[in-house]
Amino acid sequence: MKTSEIKFTVSVDENHLPNKIEWEAADAGEKSSSKSVMIALWDEKENNTLRIDLWTKEMMVDEMKKFYHQNVMSLTDTYIRATGDEATGKEVKAFFKTIGERIGVVQ
Repeated sequence: MKTSEIKFTVSVDENHLPNKIEWEAADAGEKSSSKSVMIALWDEKENNTLRIDLWTKEMMVDEMKKFYHQNVMSLTDTYIRATGDEATGKEVKAFFKTIGERIGVVQ
Protein backbone atom coordinates (compact mmCIF):
# COMPACT_ATOMS: atom_id res chain seq x y z
CA MET A 1 0.00 0.00 0.00
CA LYS A 2 1.28 3.44 -0.93
CA THR A 3 1.24 6.35 1.49
CA SER A 4 0.94 9.95 0.35
CA GLU A 5 1.43 13.06 2.43
CA ILE A 6 0.06 16.58 2.22
CA LYS A 7 1.96 18.93 4.50
CA PHE A 8 0.81 22.31 5.84
CA THR A 9 3.24 24.68 7.54
CA VAL A 10 1.72 27.64 9.38
CA SER A 11 3.88 30.51 10.66
CA VAL A 12 2.26 32.56 13.39
CA ASP A 13 2.93 35.95 14.96
CA GLU A 14 3.41 36.71 18.66
CA ASN A 15 -0.38 36.48 19.15
CA HIS A 16 -0.50 33.05 17.47
CA LEU A 17 -2.30 34.47 14.42
CA PRO A 18 -1.26 32.98 11.07
CA ASN A 19 0.92 35.22 8.95
CA LYS A 20 2.02 32.58 6.43
CA ILE A 21 0.47 29.31 5.27
CA GLU A 22 2.49 26.99 3.05
CA TRP A 23 1.48 23.61 1.73
CA GLU A 24 3.22 20.81 -0.11
CA ALA A 25 2.05 17.66 -1.86
CA ALA A 26 5.23 15.83 -2.80
CA ASP A 27 3.52 13.11 -4.90
CA ALA A 28 1.87 15.77 -7.06
CA GLY A 29 5.01 17.89 -7.20
CA GLU A 30 3.09 20.82 -5.74
CA LYS A 31 4.36 23.41 -3.29
CA SER A 32 2.83 26.81 -2.71
CA SER A 33 1.66 29.37 -0.21
CA SER A 34 -1.89 30.39 0.57
CA LYS A 35 -3.77 33.12 2.41
CA SER A 36 -6.37 30.69 3.75
CA VAL A 37 -7.05 27.01 4.31
CA MET A 38 -10.16 25.10 5.38
CA ILE A 39 -9.76 21.47 6.35
CA ALA A 40 -12.63 19.22 7.39
CA LEU A 41 -12.12 15.74 8.81
CA TRP A 42 -14.69 13.12 9.75
CA ASP A 43 -14.10 11.67 13.22
CA GLU A 44 -15.78 8.28 13.01
CA LYS A 45 -15.33 7.62 16.72
CA GLU A 46 -17.16 10.81 17.72
CA ASN A 47 -19.43 10.74 14.63
CA ASN A 48 -18.57 14.39 14.15
CA THR A 49 -16.77 16.80 11.82
CA LEU A 50 -13.49 18.32 12.95
CA ARG A 51 -12.47 21.57 11.27
CA ILE A 52 -9.37 23.66 10.88
CA ASP A 53 -10.02 27.12 9.42
CA LEU A 54 -7.03 29.44 9.14
CA TRP A 55 -6.40 32.68 7.29
CA THR A 56 -3.62 35.21 7.26
CA LYS A 57 -3.86 38.93 7.93
CA GLU A 58 -3.35 39.48 4.20
CA MET A 59 -6.64 37.73 3.34
CA MET A 60 -8.95 40.55 2.32
CA VAL A 61 -12.66 40.46 3.16
CA ASP A 62 -13.64 40.29 -0.52
CA GLU A 63 -11.27 37.33 -0.99
CA MET A 64 -12.78 35.58 2.06
CA LYS A 65 -16.29 36.07 0.66
CA LYS A 66 -15.26 34.48 -2.63
CA PHE A 67 -13.36 31.69 -0.84
CA TYR A 68 -16.40 30.93 1.35
CA HIS A 69 -18.80 30.93 -1.60
CA GLN A 70 -16.58 28.70 -3.74
CA ASN A 71 -16.13 26.27 -0.84
CA VAL A 72 -19.86 25.85 -0.31
CA MET A 73 -20.43 25.37 -4.05
CA SER A 74 -17.68 22.74 -4.32
CA LEU A 75 -18.88 21.01 -1.14
CA THR A 76 -22.28 20.80 -2.79
CA ASP A 77 -20.70 19.10 -5.84
CA THR A 78 -19.03 16.63 -3.48
CA TYR A 79 -22.32 16.02 -1.68
CA ILE A 80 -24.06 15.25 -4.99
CA ARG A 81 -21.30 12.84 -6.11
CA ALA A 82 -21.27 11.08 -2.72
CA THR A 83 -25.03 10.78 -2.20
CA GLY A 84 -26.62 11.08 -5.63
CA ASP A 85 -29.02 13.61 -4.10
CA GLU A 86 -29.33 15.95 -7.08
CA ALA A 87 -32.49 17.64 -5.76
CA THR A 88 -30.90 18.88 -2.54
CA GLY A 89 -27.73 19.85 -4.40
CA LYS A 90 -29.72 21.89 -6.90
CA GLU A 91 -31.54 23.65 -4.05
CA VAL A 92 -28.30 24.48 -2.20
CA LYS A 93 -26.68 25.79 -5.40
CA ALA A 94 -29.68 28.00 -6.17
CA PHE A 95 -29.65 29.38 -2.64
CA PHE A 96 -25.92 30.04 -2.73
CA LYS A 97 -26.15 31.65 -6.15
CA THR A 98 -28.44 34.19 -4.46
CA ILE A 99 -26.03 34.54 -1.54
CA GLY A 100 -23.14 35.00 -3.98
CA GLU A 101 -25.00 37.77 -5.75
CA ARG A 102 -25.81 39.44 -2.42
CA ILE A 103 -22.18 39.41 -1.22
CA GLY A 104 -20.88 40.46 -4.63
CA VAL A 105 -18.98 37.37 -5.76
CA VAL A 106 -21.46 36.24 -8.46
CA GLN A 107 -22.79 38.51 -11.17
